[in-house]
Amino acid sequence: MMISGELLNILCCPETKQPVSLADPNLLAQINLRIQQGNVSNRSGRPLENPIDAGLICKDGTYLYPIQEGVPILLIDEAIALNEVGRHE
Repeated sequence: MMISGELLNILCCPETKQPVSLADPNLLAQINLRIQQGNVSNRSGRPLENPIDAGLICKDGTYLYPIQEGVPILLIDEAIALNEVGRHE
């Protein structure tokens, strides 16, 4: 799954307006393992049931916005708090 550099340069966190960057594949693997175990919820509290294809991380490293089927899901309630999946900046 690729997002063009041009698109990545204009995308931002919908809440804080911080720039976002693509998530590292190792982090995605960790998140998807936790999803499979039933241990990941989004900000609205809904447990995630399906693995994510990719993700966009806010510059401050607090949230990841999932990318599904090539589409960034930049909705605040869909964000995943990275402190809940073991990521520490």
